Amino acid sequence: MSNIRQNLDISAYLVIGPENTNNRDVGEIVKVAVEKGFTCVQVRSKVASAREMIALCRDCAKAIAELGKSDSVALLVDDRLDVVLAAREEGIKVDGIHVGQSDIPVHVCRKFLGEDSIVGLSAPTTSLIEYVQSADVSDIDYFGAGPLHETATKPDCGLDENGVVITRSFDELTKLASISPIPVVVGGGVKTRDLPALKKTGVDGFFVVSAVASADDPKKASEELVSTWLAS
Repeated sequence: MSNIRQNLDISAYLVIGPENTNNRDVGEIVKVAVEKGFTCVQVRSKVASAREMIALCRDCAKAIAELGKSDSVALLVDDRLDVVLAAREEGIKVDGIHVGQSDIPVHVCRKFLGEDSIVGLSAPTTSLIEYVQSADVSDIDYFGAGPLHETATKPDCGLDENGVVITRSFDELTKLASISPIPVVVGGGVKTRDLPALKKTGVDGFFVVSAVASADDPKKASEELVSTWLAS
């Protein structure tokens, strides 16, 4: 197992794509976020082509490397196993993948990416606690859970069979943290003010998109989020 997989830190997790940055450079925002303490970065885009995604991976990997954090800050790609493999073929350091319940199965990701890679999985919304209690976690390193609040960056996140958004209470997350056999990161409209209560649940970290990527001052926003989490 690679050092970065073994020492995976999902405490401050940034999800970012070109549609989130208000036309600003993705790599630059990643650089300031990591500089201010973000510990994991996921490249996610529903509009970028495969080649654009590979270029984004290159920019993000470069930003992390320039800070000397390639061995401690994981770079992941959402959903696109093809992009991870192609980026690696071009010599770009991508550490793994994050997939949802309807994406490529985790055992396939593990087969193609190998034991040194990180594989994260979004836990299902409707049967969250039951799933986490019974899931086979042999191929995955962490669960993503949420949403904590309704969020514009992923409006279809957490819908029940009637199309109503299911959000997560802190009590639910406390139970989730207590029963999960692997680390849990929580997101969905997370703001700085949520972090003290979120930290008390025992989950391993928070993930954000717009709170950093769309912020007027991404560096200041990153610093506030990370320092609040650490102080909570």
